[in-house]
Amino acid sequence: MALLKRWEPEDQRFWKETGGKIAWTTLVITTISLILSFSTWFVISAIVVRLPQIGFKFDNMQLFWLASMPGLAGGTFRLVHMFLIPIFGTRAVIGVSNFLKVIPCIGLAYAVQNPATPFWVFIGLAFLAGFGGGDFSSFMPSTSMFFPKRLQGAVLGVQAGLGNFGVSLAQFVTPWIIGFAAFGAAMGGPQVFTSGEIVKDIWIQNGVVWYVPLLVLFGALSFIFLKSVPIKASFTEQLDIFRNKHTWIMAALYIMTFGSFSGLAATFPMMIKALYGTFPNAPDPLKYAFYGPLIGAASRVIFGFISDKTGGAIITTICGLGTIVFSFLIMPSLAPTGLESFNSFVYLMLAIFFFTGIGNASTFRQIPMIFTPRQAGGVLGFTGAIAAYGPFIFALLIGKTIASTGSPKPFFWGLIVFCAICTILNFYYYNRKGAEKPC
Repeated sequence: MALLKRWEPEDQRFWKETGGKIAWTTLVITTISLILSFSTWFVISAIVVRLPQIGFKFDNMQLFWLASMPGLAGGTFRLVHMFLIPIFGTRAVIGVSNFLKVIPCIGLAYAVQNPATPFWVFIGLAFLAGFGGGDFSSFMPSTSMFFPKRLQGAVLGVQAGLGNFGVSLAQFVTPWIIGFAAFGAAMGGPQVFTSGEIVKDIWIQNGVVWYVPLLVLFGALSFIFLKSVPIKASFTEQLDIFRNKHTWIMAALYIMTFGSFSGLAATFPMMIKALYGTFPNAPDPLKYAFYGPLIGAASRVIFGFISDKTGGAIITTICGLGTIVFSFLIMPSLAPTGLESFNSFVYLMLAIFFFTGIGNASTFRQIPMIFTPRQAGGVLGFTGAIAAYGPFIFALLIGKTIASTGSPKPFFWGLIVFCAICTILNFYYYNRKGAEKPC
């Protein structure tokens, strides 16, 4: 049966005899599905930097708009996903979510092959890529229901960290797989790539087509192997989380952590192009872009385990302080006069990715400790939904500040102020001696 009759993960005998096997099977399928979700969500960021070089007449602000749309959609879809698990159950939600992501992949595969494709078509497809962004707010609450509290920090850190790895996967695989006819003529011919004196054939459609068979496979596996826990709640019942101030505080903290991680991941290649792309021997953005999400994802996995040992609040405080310090140190390389500051820019960006990654793990350790199991699932979904607007907000604000001032410095000053406020809130409510909710 799809719906389990009994689910008591805190009962050690039940966990050893029955629960553990079901939970770990669920974790494997949903985690791989989440990697595909993040990859398809962020694949636009890896594609947009190539569009002008294959004949599309989009300016920089239009490219930032394309990079931002999956974030707008992802946050909006997450607001829907946060309610789905207690209503429809894990099996149906995970299975259908995998199949839905096939739509933007196929649409983009055809759109990139014709330079006459209108900008509004790309905007629509970029929005549909947000299907992958929405999944997080049902996948993570589902996982929190399957595991006992003693394992949730580590398990949620591993799942979310490997899911975040999907961002890096998209930015790493895309420049490689578009370089040859991976699917023969089945998905169309090559486009002519022109950059200075370099002229060669590339297959941009490959960057999205390779996800399709994997999405279909894991959609089918979801319906075959996944179960649903007997935790049910109506839409109205789930609204009680919004009457708790800690829901809003944790949402702010997750914007500081995941919102910054996802927003900077979506804009990192475009920042490289906008800030350093006009200099002689300019760096290829896609050779560097994947390092940031990779480091952030790895630190999220590692610090999920550490947060279980130390508590999440102290790690979140460290995250806020680290993000503030390195956002300040990066300022000189945000207004470059040549390539001599490029290495500093990359290293300092990687440091910011590291600290936002550790905060991604620690906040998800804090939430199950602050709320009841059912409420924790809703709060995980809601905080993930709000923070998923990071790519949309970051891409637009960074794009506009670069367009108006020539540098994203004003944006980073705003980020410093926001992180300072969040760090103070975290310390006061969760981290200091005598805190209201020590976690």
